[in-house]
Amino acid sequence: MIEALKDDELMRKVGGKFRLASMIQRRWCQLMDGARPLVERAGRTDLEIVVEEIRQGLLTYERLTASEMGAAPAEVL
Repeated sequence: MIEALKDDELMRKVGGKFRLASMIQRRWCQLMDGARPLVERAGRTDLEIVVEEIRQGLLTYERLTASEMGAAPAEVL
C-alpha cells in the first residue's frame, strides 16, 4: 500500500476522503489515457504518481457547476 494514503494528512490537505478519492480517480484515468505525469516516473505505478502529485500540491480540486459541466440542473422538488 502507498504510505501516503495511510496518513490522514493527505486527506485533510484536499478536504476529505471523498474529495481525495475523486481526485485520485480522475487523475488516474488521465494518466491511463496518455497524460504526462507531473512528477518523475522513477519506476512508480500510475497510482503512486497520482498520490505524489497530490502530496506535492501539483493537483487542485475545482468543483464545477451543472452549467459548466453542460448538464441541466436538477429539479428541486
